[in-house]
Amino acid sequence: MSSSTFPKPPEGLCSRSSRRDVLRAAAHGFGGIALEAMLAKGAFAERTNPLAAKPQHFPGKAKNVIFLFMVGAPGQMDTFDPKPMLAKYEGQKLPESFGKITSQFTDGSTPILASPFTFKQYGQSGAWVSDLFPNLKDCVDDICFVRNFYTESVVHAPAMYQVHTGRILMGYPSMGSWVTYGLGSTSDNLPAYVVMPQPEGTPEGGTPCWGSAFLPAVYQGTLLRPGPTPILHLKAPAGTTPERQKATLDLLQKMNDLDTAPGDSEMAARIASYELAFKMQSHAPEAVDLTKETEATKKLYGLDRKETSEFGTRCLLARRMVERGVRFVQIYSGGGPVSVQWDAHKDLVPNHRKMAGMTDQPIAALLKDLKSRGLLDDTLVIWGSEFGRLPMSQSGNGRDHNMHGFTMWFAGGGVKGGQTIGATDDFGLYCAGTKYHMRDFHATILHALGLDQHKLWYLHNGRHEKLTDFGGNVIKEVFG
Repeated sequence: MSSSTFPKPPEGLCSRSSRRDVLRAAAHGFGGIALEAMLAKGAFAERTNPLAAKPQHFPGKAKNVIFLFMVGAPGQMDTFDPKPMLAKYEGQKLPESFGKITSQFTDGSTPILASPFTFKQYGQSGAWVSDLFPNLKDCVDDICFVRNFYTESVVHAPAMYQVHTGRILMGYPSMGSWVTYGLGSTSDNLPAYVVMPQPEGTPEGGTPCWGSAFLPAVYQGTLLRPGPTPILHLKAPAGTTPERQKATLDLLQKMNDLDTAPGDSEMAARIASYELAFKMQSHAPEAVDLTKETEATKKLYGLDRKETSEFGTRCLLARRMVERGVRFVQIYSGGGPVSVQWDAHKDLVPNHRKMAGMTDQPIAALLKDLKSRGLLDDTLVIWGSEFGRLPMSQSGNGRDHNMHGFTMWFAGGGVKGGQTIGATDDFGLYCAGTKYHMRDFHATILHALGLDQHKLWYLHNGRHEKLTDFGGNVIKEVFG
């Protein structure tokens, strides 16, 4: 086909013409009146950033969250909820008055197992802490322990889904996704929601624990790894200069702008994600570069010790993330093989000693470091798991899963430290009196962030879906 076959460009069109000029000129061939009307009304989709910071529903003290999740479930009676009755009745069966016990591998007929760890009271509050945590004991006056949480499954994955998403089934947005959907991020060049799993593997619940489900994908968690490649698939192709990549991105953005219908928020979010990815290429490596931290700080987190170095690195990275405006950080202790989880069905002592030995110093360092920098006031730190453990033995020296009552704790972000809320019975099996569901757990976290659980919703399949489903009760005592 000869060049004469193609129509000549309209007279006056040159390289300095605007995009609107191009379209107006082209309009002669495809319905000029309609296009002119669109141009006159500015009907092209506005560029929006779905991760832009959004106002709270009401004044909340917390602005960021660091969620420390202990995969596999430490025993509440071995950590922060001492039960002297276990020692008194060790080797005996639990009284029949407790009824039939529901667990995954045992039926409640095995003998009672006393805690092999020693408890003492610490701080002005006199909080009970076992000898598993020789460093965290110094932070108890900044911590609020809540001993009466429960979940509805004794199986790891469903219970993890309930803690992370509010439901025991997959297919619902994670807490971090809801928070970033509700508040956005104050960082323009890092993900709003960062996830740091155990290097040996992910928890049984897998990616749904930080997925966005039916929320736009921009709100899902981004896996962060230490080293020169903190985020996979982010590095530019070999031979591509930043200038060339930026020019390509600008052209793509312009083409998307022209092609995007008014009000198409999904396409606008995708466009914004390209821009964020480009910014992350230069800023993410700096955010995970620990060489600029002082030797004293690295020693505080245990980076000089083999057993604490890896988890300490992730805790230090968490501080650097919230310092740079990341809204939600999720850190997992445990994942992959059972040998690197808190799941002590047998050999309770070596298991908990190992896992606590990896995490105690880094977590205490995180609280102290945040506090010394003035970041703890608006950073909510949460420690917890998918359920607790039974007071009876399994395999002679371990414990099975217990969904009926377990401990989680909060610090910072408006939390009143130095207090213990709720209780379990004398054997640590069931919640005594009031008990808190994961809906209450999530409602409390949203409240700390200034989010009304009933106003944070997303229309999905004709239903206003919420993190707390039909609603939870804010545990107001957490805030004093």
